[in-house]
Amino acid sequence: MNFGFIIYIIGWLLNVQGGFLLVPCIVAMIYGEKSGFAFFVSAIISFILGIICTRKKPQNRSFYAKEGFITVALGWIVFSISGALPFIISGEIPDIFNALFETISGYTTTGATILSDVESLSKSLLFWRSFTHWIGGMGVLVFILSILPLAGGNNMHLMRAESPGPSVGKLVPRVRSTAMILYGIYAALTVLECILLLLGGMSAFDAINTSLATAGTGGFGIRNTSMAEYSVYIQNVVAVFMVLFGVNFSIYFLLLVRKPKDALKSEELRTYLGIILISTVVIGFNIRDSFSSIWMALQQAFFQVGSIITTTGFSTLDFNMWPSLSKSILVILMFIGACAGSTGGGIKVSRIIISWKNLRNEISSFVHPKRIQVIRLEEKKVGSEVLRSVNVYLVLYVLIFAASVLLISLENGSFETNFTAVAATLNNIGPGLDGVGPMENFGTFSAFSKCVFMFDMLAGRLELIPMIILFSPWVWRNKK
Repeated sequence: MNFGFIIYIIGWLLNVQGGFLLVPCIVAMIYGEKSGFAFFVSAIISFILGIICTRKKPQNRSFYAKEGFITVALGWIVFSISGALPFIISGEIPDIFNALFETISGYTTTGATILSDVESLSKSLLFWRSFTHWIGGMGVLVFILSILPLAGGNNMHLMRAESPGPSVGKLVPRVRSTAMILYGIYAALTVLECILLLLGGMSAFDAINTSLATAGTGGFGIRNTSMAEYSVYIQNVVAVFMVLFGVNFSIYFLLLVRKPKDALKSEELRTYLGIILISTVVIGFNIRDSFSSIWMALQQAFFQVGSIITTTGFSTLDFNMWPSLSKSILVILMFIGACAGSTGGGIKVSRIIISWKNLRNEISSFVHPKRIQVIRLEEKKVGSEVLRSVNVYLVLYVLIFAASVLLISLENGSFETNFTAVAATLNNIGPGLDGVGPMENFGTFSAFSKCVFMFDMLAGRLELIPMIILFSPWVWRNKK
């Protein structure tokens, strides 16, 4: 285990975090808020720790998959702790567990909150919450890889450990160039949404925060009613961009290099859009009696479907009051999630497709045991390694989900609350049903339950494996 190099990379994470923490200082200066001091102190602490960790570059630069997983998991934990400092120092969220919960929820783009009155926060802290979504959406280490060649030829170990989906490949030969392309697309879409929101009459502060939260598919609102107070135009813009940020970013790369036919051939994209369309129509007709017209019902259904499947978590109404069929569809969408290689969470559409084809082939093999059956995705053969990783992921997912529900149940809350609270955190969604519905929050849970949720949020964002490896004793016993 190359501990020296792991510490070195985490040190660079803290240095970058220090730079991020200075951005809300500008917001505080604009609005004349004292909370800017909390960000400045937090930035200094991050810089000092980062400089200590990076003062000497390690001679041994050997870096393998195990180090990649551990670095990513430790990096996100350290990043979250340092990101929670402004909440604690400012006194606006003085409780350590609450501050950590809010920060981890931000970086993992979950959007679950412990706050009952979001609007009571200062502008700089509201901005910081949204900014953490944008930072965590594409990945903390992906951002660093785009500006610093930290691990040389071993950068792919970091990128694969942090990027969402069953497999991660390079868009171009160099990993650093791939990271730069991804962040370029990410930033361009964010700016485009912000411009469209401004054209719709949204204030600059609201537009910037909403765009940052949408881009990361996080869903931290700056209003207590989330998106309910805004116009239908603004809601539609946000809904469309939630869906766009749930698309695999390699699709946008194909469009950039003028290969639209290849982009449209994507089986995952077609399935993703098909699920959204069918869910919107079914829910729209199921809730039509609650609205003045079927078009209004479809518009609201599209917003909530887009919000849940992309795991953004914005809301325009209390869907907790919808009929059982509509709520059931939303719960299913919580698990499906967005596309691999997007900023969305959940199991991912590609895993659902692979698992379905694998199941179909296994059932078919009982009837035709001698037939050789090959699973293909995007017209490419799915190798045994990918199949194995998908199966391992699903088994781990079920085990973590079940264990989390059991642990949360110690508080004797309703089953609907506990089940959807774990679904909302493990899938990085935010709102659930009943006690954690869109008009409720996670503030009523105990510190123990919040720790379970924090683990789930990190595990869900990092695709389970890094967090499992980090807490596996045998990994630390084996020094090689």
